[in-house]
Amino acid sequence: MISIKDLSFKYPGASDKVLNNINLRIFQGDFIAIIGGNGGGKTTLCKTFNGLIPHYHVGDFVGEVIVAGHNTLGTSVASLAQKVAYIYQDFENQLVRSTVYDEVTFAPLNFGLRNYQERGEYALEILGLKSIQNEFIWELSGGQKHMVALAGVLALNPDIIIIDEPVAQLDPFNAQMIYENLAMLNQEHGKTIIVIEHHTEFIASYCQNVIMMDSGRVLWQKSVNKALSMVEELKESNIYPPQVTQAVCSLFKIEGQYPITIEEALPYFSQGNCLELSIKTEDDNQLKNKQTDEKPLISFKNLSHSYKTLKKKSAKALSNINLSFYKGDRVALIGNNGSGKSTLLKLITGIIKPQEGEVIVCGKNTKDTSSEQLAERVSYIYQNPEEMFINDNIRQDIEYYLQARKIPAYNKFVNQIIKTLGLTDIQNHDGRLLSGGQQRRASLAIGTGTKPSVILLDEPTASLDMLSRKEMFAMINRLEDWVNTVIVATHDMELVGEWADRVIVLNEGKVFIDTDQYGVFGDEQVLEQTNLCPPQIVKLSRRLGMKPVALSVKDFISRLGGDKLEAI
Repeated sequence: MISIKDLSFKYPGASDKVLNNINLRIFQGDFIAIIGGNGGGKTTLCKTFNGLIPHYHVGDFVGEVIVAGHNTLGTSVASLAQKVAYIYQDFENQLVRSTVYDEVTFAPLNFGLRNYQERGEYALEILGLKSIQNEFIWELSGGQKHMVALAGVLALNPDIIIIDEPVAQLDPFNAQMIYENLAMLNQEHGKTIIVIEHHTEFIASYCQNVIMMDSGRVLWQKSVNKALSMVEELKESNIYPPQVTQAVCSLFKIEGQYPITIEEALPYFSQGNCLELSIKTEDDNQLKNKQTDEKPLISFKNLSHSYKTLKKKSAKALSNINLSFYKGDRVALIGNNGSGKSTLLKLITGIIKPQEGEVIVCGKNTKDTSSEQLAERVSYIYQNPEEMFINDNIRQDIEYYLQARKIPAYNKFVNQIIKTLGLTDIQNHDGRLLSGGQQRRASLAIGTGTKPSVILLDEPTASLDMLSRKEMFAMINRLEDWVNTVIVATHDMELVGEWADRVIVLNEGKVFIDTDQYGVFGDEQVLEQTNLCPPQIVKLSRRLGMKPVALSVKDFISRLGGDKLEAI
């Protein structure tokens, strides 16, 4: 299906090769994951499969790429597009028509295929999108848009489907739906599926094989069980195995392959083995939210907000919100795509003014206060960090606000931010040219440069490898010396479990529950009604009857003794 021989590639002006002497074969009907740290060459490799490299992205191209019998060097991108479908990480940018139906039928129509309507309806039917075929694209949730992008390429009936970071911008429910549909296309329709993925739990559940890349090289290609059992080698490449794999590796001495799913891990904790160890519990009273008489930094009072649609209808984004945020809060704001998380954050900044009710931020009513004034106390870090880069280097971006406000002697503070967030070596680099993890750190530094009391982060760990995610956790913790309150809107349930001390679940624009991690992850009714999916280690601890559930691998191990045990 795909055969690569001695492939190397270097972008114009670059000093190093981004792909270096790659030899690889991918067979028809495979479901394969390409893994590796940020900047390892994964996306560049996949762009050689559909001819974008070297036909669109030019550079020094050496070697041979054969796809479905066609040498990509001598085959146009248009021809390859009918064989190889590519869904980008920023999938919304490849949606070009106004309605779902027009989008899904666009590709076959563009190729002049007479049966374009039949092809589009076929793709809509397979993916269960017939009920929304007349909807406008911009009225859909993130998960629905991703499914429409998949349907749009499926209408060409390609042999190979490539998806770059399929779950990076999706809530857990829609992420699982994407993988379920990919599995269906693989098993029932014979499609070859290639995913670029950081989330090893999805790889364990759905993929058959794994390719490991590092610094532009393919290190190995193995079956999924063998690949995810290489715990230390994965960690060295900034990829963490599934949480249950980490737990078993830490608790047992095992020769051979480790379990990679919950079902495979359960026997290691069966009666007569590890389960006889004392499972420590905590006083439930310690898990309740702290009560305070302190004056809140932020208050929502009877807040409701709607958006106007093209159909001249009113779409309710938030309904009757009453919330208060206090000094010292570490808040995780969670909920499915379209639940109102980003709208709530923007209301705090004053970018959006409330239609009903009020928002009080640091004693100021946002209706009567400009967003520029609120920026002195509140900083909003965008989901896409590139939106925060306006100068040619990071240091100038950090200094921009302080210079504009004529803050005296700001250099010392800027130096402190750069050092604290690990940006010293790249402070003179253009932020738009950095890796994903570096861009996240740089955007955090820019937001901190305003000396805010409150910092708001929208999906701070999206698209990051494990090392970059861990670094982001650490960076957020380091801000506590300067920032009073941190509110994070996120789909990253591991971040919720390991970092937050307060969790607010939004569902259909309403506050479903305001609690801590245990109040969400330990309550099956809450999870079921809000379509939330807890981390893998939480699921395992629940299956073992732990009360309260374990929130992290470290928590799980400590409550089971923590020493190496002999596996049965």
